[in-house]
Amino acid sequence: MEDGKLRIAIAQINSTVGDLQGNAKKISQIILKAKEFGADMVVFPELVLTGYPPEDLLLKPQFVQDNLDTLKELAKGVDNILAILGFVDRVGRNLYNAVAIIHNGKVKGVAHKMLLPNYGPFDEKRYFAAGEKSTVFQFGKILFGLNICEDIWHATGPTHKQAKAGAKLILNINASPYYMGKIRVREKVVKNQAKENNVFVVYANLVGGQDELVFDGQSIVVDPKGHMVTLAKAFKEDLLVVELEVPESRSRKGECIVIDKEISVKERLPLPKSHVKVLEPVEEVYQALLLGLKDYVNKNGFKKVVLGLSGGVDSALVATLATDALGKDNVMGVFMPSRYSSKVSEVDAKQLAYKLGIKLMTISIEQLYNIYLVILDPVFGAEAKNIAEENLQARIRGMLLMALSNKFGWLVLATGNKSEMSTGYATLYGDMVGGFAVIKDVPKTLVYKLAKYRNGKGFVIPVNVLKKAPTAELKPHQKDTDTLPEYKVLDPILKEYIEEDKSVNQIVKKGFSQELVDKVVGMVDKSEYKRRQSAPGVRITPKSFGKDRRMPITNKYKG
Repeated sequence: MEDGKLRIAIAQINSTVGDLQGNAKKISQIILKAKEFGADMVVFPELVLTGYPPEDLLLKPQFVQDNLDTLKELAKGVDNILAILGFVDRVGRNLYNAVAIIHNGKVKGVAHKMLLPNYGPFDEKRYFAAGEKSTVFQFGKILFGLNICEDIWHATGPTHKQAKAGAKLILNINASPYYMGKIRVREKVVKNQAKENNVFVVYANLVGGQDELVFDGQSIVVDPKGHMVTLAKAFKEDLLVVELEVPESRSRKGECIVIDKEISVKERLPLPKSHVKVLEPVEEVYQALLLGLKDYVNKNGFKKVVLGLSGGVDSALVATLATDALGKDNVMGVFMPSRYSSKVSEVDAKQLAYKLGIKLMTISIEQLYNIYLVILDPVFGAEAKNIAEENLQARIRGMLLMALSNKFGWLVLATGNKSEMSTGYATLYGDMVGGFAVIKDVPKTLVYKLAKYRNGKGFVIPVNVLKKAPTAELKPHQKDTDTLPEYKVLDPILKEYIEEDKSVNQIVKKGFSQELVDKVVGMVDKSEYKRRQSAPGVRITPKSFGKDRRMPITNKYKG
């Protein structure tokens, strides 16, 4: 510490669930880097050692013990800096979402998360006991409070109590998952807490993709007046170093744990310059999808992906995201025409592949489709053609994609969007086939916005793809609007019903017809069984299918 200024490094890193040794190695490397900048302390995100969320790994006693052993071993290599990081603590039979204070080779203090979230994607009460002590720590002549994620979201929670006890600095470590606009909500909370409690707040957030969840980083530091001091990068790892003039203080009440009565003077490099820009909403979503896809592929050991290119906007966007995330040599497109596929679709698919620089294979399904029709003819008899014949084509395509996956080890990317997943306008074991559904939580209207945004960065998606009417091309002259309302009408209804849990009557009062709302809600409710069998996908809305929304499949409630 120099001239009354505390130098803090915020280590916004991308850890991997279950990779205790890998995470510990990354933490150790970042600690060394923070020391190079002369940091007095380095702050890591919530459960950074185990990865977040570890879910039912926490039910394995050996996993918890390994996490404790890894922490102890990691601590041995920490000297001349205060390291603060998230881990799983165990006291008796209870587990705690915890933060460790490591100094000079030892764990000098531990704080437990007091307010456990149990909503949306969070299940913390399933695993953890709630912390009971809102402790303040002394480092030199500075008092600071430590709390974890949800703890800072409540006005009279741990932050308030720690400030009342004399803390002038609050370190809040997080694994705060992304959804559209979350950074603005988060900023408001942190600024209010800093201003109301007259404290500096260092908010360290996780970054990276974990199954459906994406953590956006964007760690922030806020001063006692509620002004942002600095902001870390969005959707990227970052080491944010900041100097704060934290006032000296004494503990006014409650327990104070002394970490060290002196802060050693360090040789200091100039602070790295920060040129972080706040992303616009559509760019923010695009970056979230990129990171979620990239981490899902890489962390699960895949190198290449394959997807069906139909000539439509959904597959065009997914192929573009995959190329941007993984590189053109790692993306394989497959055009699978049938008797109903238009020449326009073929041209659009080929033009997209050419623009992206990815390999495109053409495998006609016509011969296989004919064989299926011949085999089924004695059973189908004189019955009129219906959705059965349509879905056969989608299922043949799904089978071919899975054959390529099995043969070459490629991960199949499903290309369905949230509007389709909501209404069941997708074929189970057909176009829903895949290991990862990148745009599963992206409404169709947003699909178009994302495609146009990406073209603004470099034209790749053919203009015709954005202009033509959406169609599955499973029968002559088919259009999505044969089955669904126009997407600009459909998506607002879906948002009201799915994300905001509005009743039919409430949605009708928004200006939609009773008949239309009844139809859309009916399609959503009847399709729960399909969604339960769908691939995971990146969460970009406040309520996605999966962790957020858990409706019963067998369900007679209407309303």
